[in-house]
Amino acid sequence: MNKRLFNLFLALILFTGIANAQKQPKYIFFLIGDGMGLSQVNVAEAFLAAQQNKNGTLPLVFSKFPHVAFATSHSLSHGVTDSGAGGTALAVGHKTKNGVIGMDSAGVKPYKSIANLAKEKGMKVGITSSVSIDHATPASFYANQPDRDMYHEIGLDIIKSKFDFFGGSGFLKPTTNAKKEEVPSLLPQLEKAGYKLVNGIAEYNQAKASSDKIILMNNKGANNVSLKYAIDQKPGDLQLAEITSAAIESLSKGKNGFFLMVEGGKIDWACHANDGAATIQEVLDFNSAVAKAYEFYQKHPEETLIVVTADHETGGLALGNGSSTLRLKTIANQKISQEVMSTLINDFRTKNASASWDQVKAFLTEHTGLWKDVKVAEKDEKEIFAAYEKSFVNHQNETQKSLYASNDKIASLAVNALNKASSLSWASGSHSAAYIPVFAIGVGAEQFKNKMDNIDIPKTVAKIAGWNLPE
Repeated sequence: MNKRLFNLFLALILFTGIANAQKQPKYIFFLIGDGMGLSQVNVAEAFLAAQQNKNGTLPLVFSKFPHVAFATSHSLSHGVTDSGAGGTALAVGHKTKNGVIGMDSAGVKPYKSIANLAKEKGMKVGITSSVSIDHATPASFYANQPDRDMYHEIGLDIIKSKFDFFGGSGFLKPTTNAKKEEVPSLLPQLEKAGYKLVNGIAEYNQAKASSDKIILMNNKGANNVSLKYAIDQKPGDLQLAEITSAAIESLSKGKNGFFLMVEGGKIDWACHANDGAATIQEVLDFNSAVAKAYEFYQKHPEETLIVVTADHETGGLALGNGSSTLRLKTIANQKISQEVMSTLINDFRTKNASASWDQVKAFLTEHTGLWKDVKVAEKDEKEIFAAYEKSFVNHQNETQKSLYASNDKIASLAVNALNKASSLSWASGSHSAAYIPVFAIGVGAEQFKNKMDNIDIPKTVAKIAGWNLPE
């Protein structure tokens, strides 16, 4: 080889090395559907197809991503994880016991999350959710606490994190610590640390030009526990996609890129309640948030990585419950969540304490389509009627408790009957150990492949980004 060819060869190697070294994402989206197993994705896609009278599925934004894997989600202490251990695994790449946030199982050693690593590299960082900002999954990315229920202490860890954007419904215990003692409010301390606290998109739009660090919360007077279920939302209600867009806009001010975590937290809540219609709408709502990330990716395809996954599956959801015919179009008859239906039944009962069975049936038909548009199985009608008698005849109200709600039994049984008629079934009202999905697109996305464990997901993100995730 002559000198000229040798020099060209060296130049080619150097160029290739530089090109490979530059293949690190400037923008990283890490989106988590809480409770969203493969079945939740499948049922949302089948629902979309059913609305067009098609047999099969219509893809979500993220299910079209070119790189797909699946992962196990067990915690260090249990075969079925909770959101504390599940969120921690996704955030820090380490297993811990159920209930712990960002620490080892003894609650002694704090772990550093991939969000912390991004901040150390000069990137702006955002943490968002459709539930409270101090809930287990978002907390796992910025907090280190031995118990997920230490909401006040978790909130204070925001100050330590120095992250740039937080979004969600609000905070659960701003003035009460883990010992149930009244303590100085968290909110003024966040403001003193430089955060601009805003309620709703209108206030965000007023503050965004002059504020580098923002905490976006629910509209004034709205719930601080969570955003409304997507199925219940009205114009003006704060939505996860709006929070995601605001986060992208705010974080894009940085010159060194950003890391943004987005949680669709109420997929899990709907699944705990075995509310099929609400579950589908929560997955579609989460998909709308992913769409905002994908729109950004389309503008910066050579600089962006998007990873979509889940912390665990909830409910043991199955599409198909006996018949070979799926009737998923039927579930569109439900227009409100089981939670709101329970509230309306309580209001109805207050005004009509001794309502007839026909009156109660008419109420349920209005909100679920049962008896009018949906055939009710004889066994299910007997159960609903028995609950009616106990409630409206004997005046002994019953509730069906799930992790995040205590619903009226009549509402719960009606939703259950609609689920069955719509070909949906549930194994439980709790988490399961079913595989979680992983979808990826962008810089380094090809590294998400085959079967993984949940701790491999943040490790892979760190590897692609060129970060050293502590062992």
